[in-house]
Amino acid sequence: MFYETVILGAGAAGMMCAAHAGQNVLLVDHAKNPGEKIRISGGGRCNFTNMYAAAENYLSRNPHFCKSALARYSQWDFVELVDRHGIAWHEKTLGQLFCDGSAKQIVAMLVQELKAAGTDLWLETSIQSVNTSADGYSVKLLRDGREIAITCRNLVLATGGKSIPKMGATGIAYDLARQFDLPLIDTRAGLVPFTFPEARFSPLAGVALPARLSNARTSFDEALLFTHRGLSGPAVLQISSYWQEGEDIAVNLIPDGALFAALRSQRQTSGRRELRTELAKHLPARLVEFLVPELGLSGRLADQSDQALQQLCDQLSNWQLKPAGTEGYRTAEVTLGGINTDALSSKTMEAKSRPGLYAIGEAVDVTGWLGGYNFQWAWASGFAAGRAIAGT
Repeated sequence: MFYETVILGAGAAGMMCAAHAGQNVLLVDHAKNPGEKIRISGGGRCNFTNMYAAAENYLSRNPHFCKSALARYSQWDFVELVDRHGIAWHEKTLGQLFCDGSAKQIVAMLVQELKAAGTDLWLETSIQSVNTSADGYSVKLLRDGREIAITCRNLVLATGGKSIPKMGATGIAYDLARQFDLPLIDTRAGLVPFTFPEARFSPLAGVALPARLSNARTSFDEALLFTHRGLSGPAVLQISSYWQEGEDIAVNLIPDGALFAALRSQRQTSGRRELRTELAKHLPARLVEFLVPELGLSGRLADQSDQALQQLCDQLSNWQLKPAGTEGYRTAEVTLGGINTDALSSKTMEAKSRPGLYAIGEAVDVTGWLGGYNFQWAWASGFAAGRAIAGT
């Protein structure tokens, strides 16, 4: 069998690519349904893009690589597609756009786009081997217990990264990249919770509050969540992508900077009360009790000098913590690293040394922040490759 284009992976990037890649396209996936990571994203409502998506929201060895694709298929282009399909949406926070209804609407929309484009979609189909051929590439697939040999002129790697292996993630894109001599950037889990030894924060499991998390490279102001195993929440997931093993992170539990003035005021009106009692008006009570031995929170508020209150605020705004590690790919939302962008055209996503071979989405060394940015990269990179293949 011959197809003009075979796309491996029916996720966000693969479906977008297939919808724009022209005629005689085969889209393959081992899952029972397309777009499984779309379906579970955003608590089932799919944070499908971000109003503020731009190159500075992405990590890559080459921070300029993503600019071309993002400029030619922006977040507003995808919003227009969503609107055209009559899917209601809203901004939740920080530019994050979600479906009013279900993430399944985004999957259904993309499937409709595939049908309109005449794409053949083969699900529950596994990749047996990929090689070069006289036509370009040959792919052996296993479908319904039968091995099928296909040749194609264009081959697109859209199988994602290693994150969430229980959904079938395997990192096969990296194996194929090595086979075709495409260089790789070392991969690691991104947008992932931190773990700490000896269940350090288990007494605080479920406690959440606004915080600022920082390291030497960046900082994020979002929610912090304590868990049985360590730290999670949006602020933690964001900083995790910038964290290296062995590093400290600085946690600011009072990011608005108003605590010192508030405690001084309370000292005038409620000075006879315990410091911990008054502090619990600003921080979760369980967190305050946890910090009592760590920060020496004893005595009445009236007994605290300005210097003592300032010292307390300094400690709360610069709590130095050293994670033991992360939860790893098991719960990571994305994979950092991947196919080195130096090997690809930023305009078409085609391999410079392998005509007809393309890599898109999470398989490539472009990783977005939490909040719809990774989906926008999937749409943009998939669109870029699809349009290049179709010659439009």
